[in-house]
Amino acid sequence: MSSLQIHDIGRRRAWSIWSVALAVYVLAVLHRSSLGVAGLLAAERFHINATSLAAFTVLQLVVYAAMQVPVGVMLDRFGSRAMLLAGLAMMTVGQLVFAFTTSFGGAVLARAVLGAGDAMVFVSVIRLVTVWFLVRQAPLVTQLTGLVGQMGAILAAAPLAFLLDRLGWTGAFGLVSSLGVVLLIAVALLVKDSPYRRDEVVQVKLRALAQSVRTLWGNPGTRLGMWSHFTSQFAATVFTLLWGYPFLVQGLGWSEAAASTLLMAMTGWAVLSGLVLARLVGRLPYWRSWIVIGIVAAMVVPWTAVLLWPGPAPAWIVVVMAFTTATGGPAAMVGFDLARTFTPVQAIGRANGLVNVGGFTAALLTMALIGVVLDLVEPGGMDAYTLDDYRLALSVQYLFWGFGVVQILRYRRRGLAHLERVHPGATEQMRAGQPFVHPGIGTEGV
Repeated sequence: MSSLQIHDIGRRRAWSIWSVALAVYVLAVLHRSSLGVAGLLAAERFHINATSLAAFTVLQLVVYAAMQVPVGVMLDRFGSRAMLLAGLAMMTVGQLVFAFTTSFGGAVLARAVLGAGDAMVFVSVIRLVTVWFLVRQAPLVTQLTGLVGQMGAILAAAPLAFLLDRLGWTGAFGLVSSLGVVLLIAVALLVKDSPYRRDEVVQVKLRALAQSVRTLWGNPGTRLGMWSHFTSQFAATVFTLLWGYPFLVQGLGWSEAAASTLLMAMTGWAVLSGLVLARLVGRLPYWRSWIVIGIVAAMVVPWTAVLLWPGPAPAWIVVVMAFTTATGGPAAMVGFDLARTFTPVQAIGRANGLVNVGGFTAALLTMALIGVVLDLVEPGGMDAYTLDDYRLALSVQYLFWGFGVVQILRYRRRGLAHLERVHPGATEQMRAGQPFVHPGIGTEGV
């Protein structure tokens, strides 16, 4: 970082910049989640089956995940403002095309462009949090970023369903795409990359890119963050973005209004649980990985009850299952906090990009597998799926939960050994409830 600080850290300007960037993230989540309530309409509009419907979201997330490393490199080099502007432009174009196209191929291309723009947003906001807020503020602001950002999922539930009903497909998605133009102006006018006169950019040449990524990937803290993100996030993403709504309506026999309400309630619960989790993580930095594992265990128990219940599970068990699943969103934010412990700020964009690959890779693989299993057990299409079909298909989640927990435990052990070797005293500091600040961050924000 440059030594000349010209703005206060963690004060009014920081909150203003974060608020504008957060609005962009809310819009990104709205775009990303828009098929959650439009999935059945999309199946009718494009005449597709479950595998093809899953292809929309899977491709979007494939593009999102594949771009995380190059986006991280560009973020460290060009800064958050430029990446937010580029991401907004791509999301606006992608959603506009999605509004007007009537072909499956055109819709797939539109979702790919949307995923590319979406890939630039979250890590850009997290980098702003890293440079504009005090180290002691960062865990709370990181949680708030993820949680308030999920307001986009609420907007993609009942409000978008209302717009689809009143305006139709083209009118609803066209209106949503226009929001990007407003935010483009706000970001251009209000967002500043750094509180320093000249933020130090990282000029990563192509020949050095592979080595840069290998170095970060070789750090067990980066992988611990990634596997924490992988294990805790995917179930909530799968449920809210694609398969939760059909499962509730077709599988469990819920009304469309009740299903939309539950999806919105999940977001509200995620906000509340995330605020509690932020304080817990801030006070117990040494136990962050175990907190993630505990939340995953809390998801698995009610999911097992819902899937094994003879007949449709009672509503209260489904609600418990949905709320514990929603808690996975805040738990995934812990992955970025873990990576920050092991990474200097000059490389935080690349590290966050690698972490962010985790949950979305798990989500896209799970979504795809659920679609494949549904089509294998019932070739008749979306209208023919039964509760037993959904039970079998949704069981693929256990593969990812189990594998992820094993990897978290593995890299927690390696990460602690790394800190003891490279930064003696760091683990004792975290055991005492004090966050460890990587020396590369400096002391300005402490």
